[in-house]
Amino acid sequence: MLAWGLPQLRELPWRTTRDRWHILVSEVMSQQTQVDRVVPKFLAFVDAYPTPSECAAAPLGELLTLWSGLGYPRRCRNLHEASKVIVERHGGDVPDDLEQLLDLPGVGDYTARAVLVFADHREVGIVDTNVARVMSRVENRPLARKELQAIADESVPEGLSWEWNQVLMDFGATVCTARAPRCAECPVRSSCGWAGVNGNDPAPLTAGTSRPQGRFEGSDRQARGRLLKELTRRGVSRVEVAEVMGDIERHRASRLVEQLIVEGLVAERDGFLSLP
Repeated sequence: MLAWGLPQLRELPWRTTRDRWHILVSEVMSQQTQVDRVVPKFLAFVDAYPTPSECAAAPLGELLTLWSGLGYPRRCRNLHEASKVIVERHGGDVPDDLEQLLDLPGVGDYTARAVLVFADHREVGIVDTNVARVMSRVENRPLARKELQAIADESVPEGLSWEWNQVLMDFGATVCTARAPRCAECPVRSSCGWAGVNGNDPAPLTAGTSRPQGRFEGSDRQARGRLLKELTRRGVSRVEVAEVMGDIERHRASRLVEQLIVEGLVAERDGFLSLP
């Protein structure tokens, strides 16, 4: 796998750094988002906020403006909250301990392990949706989360955790894809239990593999995104919210605004909405 993957490893800006903060930012941004969309936002973000201290000191609204276009703005809020915890509890340095990383807002097992592997070369497996799919197909059976992690950990070659995890994730993203996997080109086809022909694909029933998202057009997510994008340019009055959100029903617009306020993504004063 390494002989196949290392020569064609995708060039990504976060693969040239061992800075824990920059790696944490890249992993949070990359969740459920295409890599090509992440690259320019990542470069702009780490240029504006190269350390947790600078991120923590910035108002959330400023971060949300830079984040605009990536979607899932709760990730931005969580990253902002995580930066504050890093400053308050860890002296401004992203911790190098799994449990301490897991205590950060918005950081789960995958993100914590990614920071440890890509910054500190810890010899553990990283299980994202691509790796989960690969592992289940090689085993040719659905895998529960605990077993999946154990298999991933056992697969890491000694002294090559950074290389192995990067190659495995790229392999899942480009060859062993969710739809139309390129089994004829697979470098491990001879040892793959499924190989595209042996029964039903076990990946959809495996923990950690992504599920099809609902339709975006006309969704609450689209309406929320439209409002947040407009708020990066100007304040919006309550009376025009439904129109800004795409001419949706007023009661629906009101519900979505209340959600955004509760989530800390929008502030309201005297009937006008703004970023916090």
